[in-house]
Amino acid sequence: MQVPFSTMQDPSLAMHDPASAFLHQVNTRLPLIVESAHDGPIAEAAAIVAESIAKGGIVHAFGTGHSEAFAMEIAGRAGGLIPTSKIMLRDLVLHGSHSVDDLSGPQLERDATVADELFSFAVRDTADVFIIASHSGVHASVVGLAQEVKDHDHPLIAVTSLDHTRNVRPQHPSGKRLCEIADVVIDNLAPYGDTTTELPSGLAVGAVSSITSSFIAQLLTMRAVELLCDRHMNPPVYVSANVPGGYEHNRLLRSTYEGRLHLYG
Repeated sequence: MQVPFSTMQDPSLAMHDPASAFLHQVNTRLPLIVESAHDGPIAEAAAIVAESIAKGGIVHAFGTGHSEAFAMEIAGRAGGLIPTSKIMLRDLVLHGSHSVDDLSGPQLERDATVADELFSFAVRDTADVFIIASHSGVHASVVGLAQEVKDHDHPLIAVTSLDHTRNVRPQHPSGKRLCEIADVVIDNLAPYGDTTTELPSGLAVGAVSSITSSFIAQLLTMRAVELLCDRHMNPPVYVSANVPGGYEHNRLLRSTYEGRLHLYG
């Protein structure tokens, strides 16, 4: 799934109205992502998620940097699936062997040796599925965790920028990228470098990956819920805890997965 080059930049529009130029960049991508939800990688990933949940499994989501926002869209979000759990780099400090100082820079994200410890934080069942989001798809912790997932025979879904990952060097000792390990690869359609709009000053702005990845997370969830309904199941879906009865509803359904869901660090 590739964005036509003709949609990547409209210099005249960016020159006169950067906000509209950025809107154009977003709007050229979202319909292509919707197509993927109907018949493409998102639809394929949703089928894997639905199958996992139907078998009593849960979805483990992981992302570093801004891609952690993707994991937050998957796990613990109103309208989202209750059998979802997050793996986070800060788990290495809160529950693992690292110090707070290790979170002050990018070293954990780029450290291949943390993968086994990250994987150990997931309370796993054989039916569980993993989703890893990474714009670059090459950081050593990301690729290392992906390898752990596949070494333990779990389905793996990747959300990444194919344009970016193909233009950067892998950082993991294996020489692999996330997209080369996953069973299903969803392209977030963000360009190399993420920014989409050049200002008259020549500065590049308008990073788009957070928008497209959040959209992907919601479509993936929606499609999985639809597939579970097609099986005549009652999908366990979060209600906002900020509406009357929402907290109680969520607590009751979460109790089915007692001890398996990790959301808050």
